[in-house]
Amino acid sequence: VHFGSNLTAAQALAHEFGEPSIHLCQADLTSESETERLWDNAVAWHGRIDVLVNNAGIYEKSPLDLDLDRWLGDWQRTLRINLLAAAQLCRRAVTHFRESGGGVLINVSSRSGKRGDNIDHLHYGASKAGMLALNRTIARDCAKDNILAYGIAPGFVLTDMVSPVIEEKGLAAMAAMYPTGRVATPEEVASLITFFASGAAPQATGNTIDLSGAAEVT
Repeated sequence: VHFGSNLTAAQALAHEFGEPSIHLCQADLTSESETERLWDNAVAWHGRIDVLVNNAGIYEKSPLDLDLDRWLGDWQRTLRINLLAAAQLCRRAVTHFRESGGGVLINVSSRSGKRGDNIDHLHYGASKAGMLALNRTIARDCAKDNILAYGIAPGFVLTDMVSPVIEEKGLAAMAAMYPTGRVATPEEVASLITFFASGAAPQATGNTIDLSGAAEVT
């Protein structure tokens, strides 16, 4: 289990699910070298990896009226964490899976990657769209190697990352965006990840599943 800086929360998770079965790996995904070390650390624990879940991400405003250097810096940071780190780990995973006989990739994108976001989050939408393309490309090219790749595109989920948006808009207003009348929970995302990781739907490889309470139904 990867964590960025919140060791206390990571240790609590390990304790909850049984410490012998969970290996904690700290890494700063803004760093290319730490992202590489994260993969090496995870493989070293048991010698192989069967499933990679890319679910790290940031959602930070970057208005157009910022000075150019800061605006570009926001883009670089968001693309690095949301897309390039995921691509870097997918690169390692595909190589590893080819050597070990196959594996599963699960990339958690966002509905913003399919429909766009607001103007203050241009970089976020672009990063998540890139993740969807990354996932589809791996699925198409690597199915012959017994490598499965799935995408998940949630709307807002009740996580710490979304807390500032909840404070700004209000939970009731956010829930009204979805026909189901509520915002998704982390447990719902985890359930879908667990299903894909089980290998129960190999013919669904390459698909991205919306998890936005029917808001994207056309």
